[in-house]
Amino acid sequence: MPSDALIEIDRVTFGYDERRTILNDVSLRFMRGKVTAVLGGSGCGKTTLLRLIGGVHAPNSGRVVFDGQVLDIRNQAQMHGVRRRLGMLFQFGALFTDLSVFDNVAFPLREHTDLPEAMIRDIVLMKLNAVGLRGAAGLKISEVSGGMARRIALARAIALDPELIMYDEPFAGLDLISMGVAAQLIRTLNDATGATSLVISHDVPECMAISDWVVLLATGGRIVAQGTPKDLMDSNDPEVRQFVRGEPDGPVKFHYPALELADDFGVQLS
Repeated sequence: MPSDALIEIDRVTFGYDERRTILNDVSLRFMRGKVTAVLGGSGCGKTTLLRLIGGVHAPNSGRVVFDGQVLDIRNQAQMHGVRRRLGMLFQFGALFTDLSVFDNVAFPLREHTDLPEAMIRDIVLMKLNAVGLRGAAGLKISEVSGGMARRIALARAIALDPELIMYDEPFAGLDLISMGVAAQLIRTLNDATGATSLVISHDVPECMAISDWVVLLATGGRIVAQGTPKDLMDSNDPEVRQFVRGEPDGPVKFHYPALELADDFGVQLS
């Protein structure tokens, strides 16, 4: 019987070099059919977590398990099969600017399937319709707004009906209306398709409104808290309160650790 968790992060530690640990002994479970948000400030390891799940990097220690399989990035056949089941919305869309809206969404279908063009056309228009942009199919990417571009990228991410959809900062650079539209689309598509959604973000209100489960990461790759949105919003933990309320003062300091000014500059400060 399959586990209730589609993805399991089992005591994973990872750093790009020996000087800095990005994720430190992290264990997480991403449940099937649910929207999980991973929140945290810049540099806490949110995007690195996506790269480990996608097999871009291997953990220094620990395991990443996808639907019962321990991922081995050296196993090309396994990774190809896993990536076929993933959809990825990159932080700034990563659309092909020399292709039309239609051809951007059709790209994964043409690359990974042998479907006839007539069927690809129907699928592309259906996915664009799901994000409210069927009428924009013939436009160039230069002719669409930033919010529309993010929705086109989402249509492309779901073109192959993935079991897992990963969103890397889906609200970055969007106005308030576009943010609300994007957030509602994530929730609606998750419920309509039965997919598992993983949202990496630092935008608290949007994530709290659409998520079933929320994880808060801190610098150094440690888990500060996890629970339902209400659990985190009601938390009395100073670090959780500071982040979810956007308070300037608290356990998270403005200054990166450094020597005293006198020691750093080698001068006597009065």
